[in-house]
Amino acid sequence: MRLRILCMGAHPDDVELGMGGTVASLVEKHDVLILDLTNGEPTPHGSPEIRARESKKSASILGAPRKTMDMPNRYLEETIENRKKLAAEFREFRPDYIFSPYPVDAHPDHIAAGQLAESGRFYSKLTKSDIPGEPFFPRRVIYYFPVHIRLRMEPSYVFDVSDQMDKKRKAIQCYESQFKAGKKEHIIESVLNENQYWGFQAGVEAAEPFYQREITLFKNWPEGYR
Repeated sequence: MRLRILCMGAHPDDVELGMGGTVASLVEKHDVLILDLTNGEPTPHGSPEIRARESKKSASILGAPRKTMDMPNRYLEETIENRKKLAAEFREFRPDYIFSPYPVDAHPDHIAAGQLAESGRFYSKLTKSDIPGEPFFPRRVIYYFPVHIRLRMEPSYVFDVSDQMDKKRKAIQCYESQFKAGKKEHIIESVLNENQYWGFQAGVEAAEPFYQREITLFKNWPEGYR
């Protein structure tokens, strides 16, 4: 069954870092949209134009279309206005599943994005509202784990990305403006090493971890279960 999947990040590169391999795999069978809540600027070495070029190139490597909203970088908040804006996006794309940053992070924007995923999902189903589009309720929100803070947490499951590591690496490499001089390869290797760690735990080469609050129901177990 072909699904509609929305992968949201607070900034361009969040999705690539947290679940780039999963995106590269999902696009082979499903309709996937990357949604950045902000354009990621200002940053020390970037500009809106540079970030737009980098994020477009990165998304093309993963094989997914990308859309950027106008929420403010560094000042992203879980507000009524932003709930409505995000709900309108959900109503337009009508995703079956939403992937979002885990709402425990060192970066306040990532925390707000995780909170907005849930509140925007709820607002998306409201009737008698001024939100554009027809009411719609995505099945669930799934969180990818942060890379800015080392948390001890147990994922609900991991996704095998052994065959997608090269694409993930190339997608992250697109964000030249976000790497300090001499730090690029170290940062990328740290991210990929973490994927190898989770892969080792699951008996594969590399995996990306995910967490969900809602319980998973199997009807045809063990199909798809390993």
